[in-house]
Amino acid sequence: MQLHQLHPKTKRTAAKRIGRGGKRGKTSGKGGKGQTARAGGRPRPEMRDIIKRIPKLRGHGKNRARTVNNERVLPTVVNLSSIEAAFEAGDNVSPQTLHGKGIIGLYKGKLPKVKVLGNGDLTKKLTFSGVTHSASTKEKVEKAGGTIIG
Repeated sequence: MQLHQLHPKTKRTAAKRIGRGGKRGKTSGKGGKGQTARAGGRPRPEMRDIIKRIPKLRGHGKNRARTVNNERVLPTVVNLSSIEAAFEAGDNVSPQTLHGKGIIGLYKGKLPKVKVLGNGDLTKKLTFSGVTHSASTKEKVEKAGGTIIG
């Protein structure tokens, strides 16, 4: 075996380059050096209060609702067209049956909340339970003779 025949087992991983612009900018969450790195060097209390009032400087960005509430679980969206194709007349549509047909997947090992949207047409009489729905969905389901429970 020669030196030119040797190959690494793993790919090279380059270190993450910080402070090249983008969302975090400059120090990219690594803090500063100057005054904050010196013993006893802290901003004056009145400056600290001014900074607290500015959400951008507190790291929440422009739309605080999106960054603070990003743990909330949004429902999985299912269209009427995919339900029309997968279910027979008289079937029950619930998160369990949608998962069984492979239309939705699990979220963190559990069945997610499901919202049915009115994209597509419905011609079969179906019963919907355990799902939220839009106004157009309700209209199309009742027009086809189906019902929505809960």
